[in-house]
Amino acid sequence: MKLNNLKPAEGATHSRRRIGRGPGSGLGGTSTRGHKGAKARSGYKRKIGFEGGQMPLQRRVPKFGFQNINHKEYFAVNLSTLQSLAESKNLEKITIADLVAAGLTNGKKLVKILGNGELKAKVEVEANAFSKTAEEAIVAAGGKATKI
Repeated sequence: MKLNNLKPAEGATHSRRRIGRGPGSGLGGTSTRGHKGAKARSGYKRKIGFEGGQMPLQRRVPKFGFQNINHKEYFAVNLSTLQSLAESKNLEKITIADLVAAGLTNGKKLVKILGNGELKAKVEVEANAFSKTAEEAIVAAGGKATKI
């Protein structure tokens, strides 16, 4: 084997079409770019989202509403849920960890106690927020509402 005998393996290469090298090549003239238009010119780059002059999807979809960046998303827990939790596990103090253990929240979201239902148990509750009615109901039952 000599250096002048070396060639690529069979099927490893493809014959490259030499475009724009005169009419004799069969690929002269417009050089496979068609006639006129932006794509036929040198330096053409397609803009992202361009749809051939049709109004692009990004511009034709209606835009409305407002997303407040300071908005806090709370996971709601009702008083009735706290009552059933206190009865089933004989709890005197309910924290977010207890709610996570019971499968009521995932521990990542903030927790807000809402006043739906009835609370008879004397319970000390720790949460991120309370509604007015929930806080009043907890205090009325002899418990304590603590914001974290």
